[in-house]
Amino acid sequence: MLAQLLAVQLNQKDLSVVRNVAGNMQVLTAGNSSEALHLMEMHASIDMVLIDIERSYLQSLQLLHTLVYRYQQEPLRIIVLGEKQLLQQKKRVFDLDLITVLNKPIQEKQLRGLLELEVVKQDSYSEQQNVLEKAHLFNAIFYQAPIGISISYRVDLGVEPGKERFVGNPMYEKITGRSMEEILRIGWTAITHPDDLPRELEYFKRLKRGELESYTLEKRFIRPDGSIVWVEMTVAPLQARDSRLFAHISLFQDITKRKEAERLLAESERSKSALLSHLPGMAYRCLYDTHWTMLFVSAGCESLTGYTPDQLIHNRDISYNDIIVISYRQKIFSEWSWAVQENKPFVLEYEILTAQGTRKWVWEMGQAVYTDGGDVEALEGIILDITNRKQMEQNLAFRDAHDLWTGLYNRRYLEQLLLQDIKAKKSTKRALVSINLGALNAKSMAYGYQYSQDIMKKVAEGLLILCNKLVVLSITHEYQLVFYLRSYHERQNLLMLCKKIESTLEHLLVLERIPYGLGVLEINDSNQDAIDQLLRNLLVASQRSVALYDGEAKLCFFDESMETEILWEAKLTEILASIVSGRNQESLFLQYQPIVDMRTRRICGFEALARLKCKDMEMIPPLQFIPIAEKTKLIIPLGNLIIRQAFQFLKQLEDQHVMDCTVSINISALQVIKEGFAEHVIRLMHSMDVNPSCICLELTESIFASNFQEINRVLKTLRSKGVKISVDDFGSGYSSLSRERELYVDELKIDKSFIDKLLFLSDDQAITGDIISMAHKLGHNVVAEGIEHQRQFDYLKRNNCDKAQGFLFSKPLDATDAIALVARNDAHRLFENLFE
Repeated sequence: MLAQLLAVQLNQKDLSVVRNVAGNMQVLTAGNSSEALHLMEMHASIDMVLIDIERSYLQSLQLLHTLVYRYQQEPLRIIVLGEKQLLQQKKRVFDLDLITVLNKPIQEKQLRGLLELEVVKQDSYSEQQNVLEKAHLFNAIFYQAPIGISISYRVDLGVEPGKERFVGNPMYEKITGRSMEEILRIGWTAITHPDDLPRELEYFKRLKRGELESYTLEKRFIRPDGSIVWVEMTVAPLQARDSRLFAHISLFQDITKRKEAERLLAESERSKSALLSHLPGMAYRCLYDTHWTMLFVSAGCESLTGYTPDQLIHNRDISYNDIIVISYRQKIFSEWSWAVQENKPFVLEYEILTAQGTRKWVWEMGQAVYTDGGDVEALEGIILDITNRKQMEQNLAFRDAHDLWTGLYNRRYLEQLLLQDIKAKKSTKRALVSINLGALNAKSMAYGYQYSQDIMKKVAEGLLILCNKLVVLSITHEYQLVFYLRSYHERQNLLMLCKKIESTLEHLLVLERIPYGLGVLEINDSNQDAIDQLLRNLLVASQRSVALYDGEAKLCFFDESMETEILWEAKLTEILASIVSGRNQESLFLQYQPIVDMRTRRICGFEALARLKCKDMEMIPPLQFIPIAEKTKLIIPLGNLIIRQAFQFLKQLEDQHVMDCTVSINISALQVIKEGFAEHVIRLMHSMDVNPSCICLELTESIFASNFQEINRVLKTLRSKGVKISVDDFGSGYSSLSRERELYVDELKIDKSFIDKLLFLSDDQAITGDIISMAHKLGHNVVAEGIEHQRQFDYLKRNNCDKAQGFLFSKPLDATDAIALVARNDAHRLFENLFE
């Protein structure tokens, strides 16, 4: 983005135009060339220079030459103001791409266009620099890394492994002893040791099929001189830009020396003991007795056990057997007995108790040493501290089965527990109880993510007191908890648990006023095998409970009617998806209900109402398919189709010379908060050449409760282009005028519930007139919808309502009928009788 602009020798009128166009850009001024050059040196962030060449012509030319010479390698833009004939003598100077000529007097529109163009060029230059920096960084890592790296890809997935295209870094060439040209010619399979190739190819095939996320193995490369180099290779797939490509990266660490060391260690068990004595832990030699009487222990004994070698040798102060945690002693003796009898190595992990009283995990590997007669002379081996590794394993095991924030079991654990009980073929009754706290999602948008997380943690801690061996609590979704009753005798036991859950939640959530749902699913032989379906049905039951919440939770058991609803929802989702994909777009169409101006008594606009009609099906009400579209996020592409159809209708009105009618389009919250929504609508307006002042976007009042600032910003952008904004169902959602003045809206549409009450309330009792009056004071027009009776209309007329809509005037019409209605010669007298 441009930061500063330097205006040189501009008069006050031109300077005023420049400041007006520059907006947030800082405008510096210079009265002559010397002052201009001084400012250029003082302000390195000047991106553009604007020079009036007609004032001090020769000095201006000299300034231009100086700027071109000094800044030809930098992104400085120069705009020259003046008559073209004055520039002919120095035309070669102005042919440079650095300079743009602008005739006087300055045209604000032309200057704004130049500035916007320069912003785009500046952003493009910054982006190119960023790409170059990333490329340099990649090259530095790739070519200077101390490990071998190869990146491979294949166009045809059926190509023989080892024959794909790939690149390798210098260290890869050094490890293999071959150039990339040679490797590309013969393939990596040709330089892989034959004994290692089958296993590597099997791993590679599993990686290609998606069965492995990555793999690590040790393998051997054959160098040109026949020598062997051992490497530790890690292979992982890469996401290629072209989905037809299968790409992967391989990292190679030369471990030849390590493998040679392992070979030497294997040659002599005694040498191995001596070497491992220097590792954390201890090497030992002991008798084969029940005390494991130590004959020798290395110096690492003290850091491992807390006892010095002298204290352990010959059981002077304590025997090694006494250090071992009691529960492991018998297993260790049994494992050593087997190892001695079979002449096999002994390997075991167990716990010891140190001199300080702490428990440590150790890993022991040992071997019996025999006399010439075959008797056991001693046992030799090493004992290493693996406490950190064990803690890591336990931590990973905990993470695998728990939600880290709440400490509850996660969905994976619940599914494993359900599967375990299914395999056990338990005959006892079992059930799942779901607690749906989905309302926290909206709360988090209003109060922040941490607020909802704190609530979830508080709820989890409160509900944990209800758990025992037969009642397990898990978190299966961000805002859904599930109790699993592994056994109960009768339904009354299940209901008692639900009552305790409800009582706990009421206590925890009463101050927060958070609605929730309780869904119950009883597990039986007919439904237990499909665990995923069990949890899905449970979610449906809890969502039904949320929908019925009226200050108190309504317990909902999953039944056949909910199953029918699931199937119907799936069918609707399929229909909507087919419309979005373009296979069934004719099923979605719009009808248009007239909006009447109560001052002119003429039709001043239409509300576009979405309709869904499929073959062999009746018309599907919006209240059925719109919530599903929002739930599945299909409302975004469907909303784009609706906007396009509404714009087409607007163009048809213009073709009939109806130029003063607006078209109101209902917009979902999901559309508004999607990044780029305003820009999409603006682009569509321009591409379809529709009048922005004839477009009105309607948003329900409740939208503003969740993300006020962001939505208001989007509305401001749209209004700046001439689009009108209307708040639909006003009075039913946000229910507060405290911030209404801050909204970038043009009109309020009174909720139908207020209009319905006009049939039985007197003028003194009704508050609809007060809403109209307050809206007018805030500078908004008012539209009343759902007018079906003359009494309602008369009230609104008396209270100066601006516009009216409802069946009293017309039902929703197809596009052709709506156009015919408004284009009639007597359109101005259509509703004359209502005003009498």
